[in-house]
Amino acid sequence: MNKKALLLHTNDNCIVALTDIRKGDAILYGGGEVIASADIALGHKLAIADIAAGGKVIKYGAIIGSATVAIARGDHIHTQNLASDYIAGFHH
Repeated sequence: MNKKALLLHTNDNCIVALTDIRKGDAILYGGGEVIASADIALGHKLAIADIAAGGKVIKYGAIIGSATVAIARGDHIHTQNLASDYIAGFHH
């Protein structure tokens, strides 16, 4: 089994890259396989399910933010398509 990404929780809709991933790479994870639609850097997220615009991105079994646009299975999830649900509400 290739170890390019890690599924952190069974309820997650993303996996985390353990190494740099190249567009077209087949990535095996605990629940199946996904084809990367873009290059994805170490530590970044990759969608393992389609996520509608406004849908929640789940990592560690918890909501980490909302999709700002539709995210397709295999897409890179990062600041270009994810807004934190928490940072705007944080005050010192």
